[in-house]
Amino acid sequence: MPRIANIVSTAHYLPEQKVTNQELVERFTALGNPDVIGKFEASTGILQRFYAPKDWATSDLALPAAKEALKRAGRTAEDIDLIILGTDSPDYITPATSAVLQGKLGAKNAGTFDVGCACASFPTALSAAAGIIATNSGIKTILVVGVYMMERLADHNDPTVFFYGDGAGAAIVEAGDKPGFIGAAFQADGNYAGCWGIFSGGTAEPASEKAVREGRTQVKLVKRYPPEINDEGWPKLFHRLARENNFTAADVDQIIFTQVRKPTIELAAQNCGVPIEKCHMVMDKWGYTGSACIPMALDDAISLGKIKSGDLVVMIGSGVGYNQAACAIRMS
Repeated sequence: MPRIANIVSTAHYLPEQKVTNQELVERFTALGNPDVIGKFEASTGILQRFYAPKDWATSDLALPAAKEALKRAGRTAEDIDLIILGTDSPDYITPATSAVLQGKLGAKNAGTFDVGCACASFPTALSAAAGIIATNSGIKTILVVGVYMMERLADHNDPTVFFYGDGAGAAIVEAGDKPGFIGAAFQADGNYAGCWGIFSGGTAEPASEKAVREGRTQVKLVKRYPPEINDEGWPKLFHRLARENNFTAADVDQIIFTQVRKPTIELAAQNCGVPIEKCHMVMDKWGYTGSACIPMALDDAISLGKIKSGDLVVMIGSGVGYNQAACAIRMS
């Protein structure tokens, strides 16, 4: 019998400090840019976001989501065989944030690795977990986490800080006797790698006093992506995933897209052939939570009864780089 990965539980964590669009309007009005927040709100649907405490790192944000997912699954930290953590706002360049989380969680029997695919990290990490479970009988319980704290790496006087909200989502994944993980699809184009990112602090440009002074150790939007990257890329990935795994748009109960622009999700849903009612969105209330947005939206949809046992769920993430990942799973 093949070992099929099942999502046993999900959870998310949202920090307490709410930052409304009105607060940002006041800040950027004082900076001489009074209209920018209103334009971003109209084009995205984002109304607010939440920030973690100043003394927290990304691993601290991941910890409560991981603990809650374990609690809901009826598992302990010592039951975890592997932690896969997706983020592009890590605690450090090295060591891996997953290893830091492992220590804080007390998951002493777990191995770890990070996935750095930005907002495509969760479907990528979930797909990796499914493959590992399918081929390794000794690995029974995997904690998959998506976590994001990009606002900590942003210039808060740059209007693009509008997008960034902190948050974490987690899932416990195990081999099960029910239908579960179905398949995955990926695509990328590294020609856009220079559009958006943190460009100093790695080997291409080690951090320096000059780089810090000029803001290159902070996240920057250098050049906007063409809208067709997501408008056309997400449906292309969806149709490929459906074709290769023998399901249709009509079979899908919910699609969770990267949560950054409501109009993009509406257009993608139309081009996928899926009603917008089957595309749960959370960016209006939580902001753009990047690497965490898909598992956070997944958990929220489950809690609201939009996703139930037996439902076919597709997750499609799109991250800077750029890279895109999609996966399909039948919920336990």
